[in-house]
Amino acid sequence: MALSQQKFREIVFQLLYSQDLDQTDEALMIDLMMAELAVSKKNVRLAQERAQLVRQHLSEIDSLIASASTSYDFDRIQMVTKNILRLGVFELFFDEQIPPKVAIAEAIRLSRKFNTPESASFVNAVLDYLYQASLGEQTNTQQLAQHLQELLKSEQMAAETAQEQALNRQNREDLPDDTI
Repeated sequence: MALSQQKFREIVFQLLYSQDLDQTDEALMIDLMMAELAVSKKNVRLAQERAQLVRQHLSEIDSLIASASTSYDFDRIQMVTKNILRLGVFELFFDEQIPPKVAIAEAIRLSRKFNTPESASFVNAVLDYLYQASLGEQTNTQQLAQHLQELLKSEQMAAETAQEQALNRQNREDLPDDTI
């Protein structure tokens, strides 16, 4: 059975993310992806090749992301969001077979699936800004900066909520069984 482009893109993203975590044992990643995602070895190898293409352009891609994220330092972007942006920028500027609007829409979909709605808005803003800039259209930088600041506040609130929930779960697990 053929692998959908969406599922293939998800595998590429997960490989990029694992490489960012220094989990680069290719054999282990192939086995893990095959087991967890029920895909063939051939598809995982193709995804690894695609991830390697993204990695070859990493310095260019990261500088594009940094230039678009004017009010949020590149190093502070969450790793999940950063790798979704990397794949999106690669598809926008280095893969001529994927239409730009599809690349942006797919990056937003990945962000919603693997991150938060706020992150999806951030990904949309950054990729749309880069795409519009590549067309030579003027984008109001001040509006983009304000929008990104609002997104960052939302993303920060979501992270704090997630931390509180994890702490609450941990506290409940620490309680004796008869107190629950």
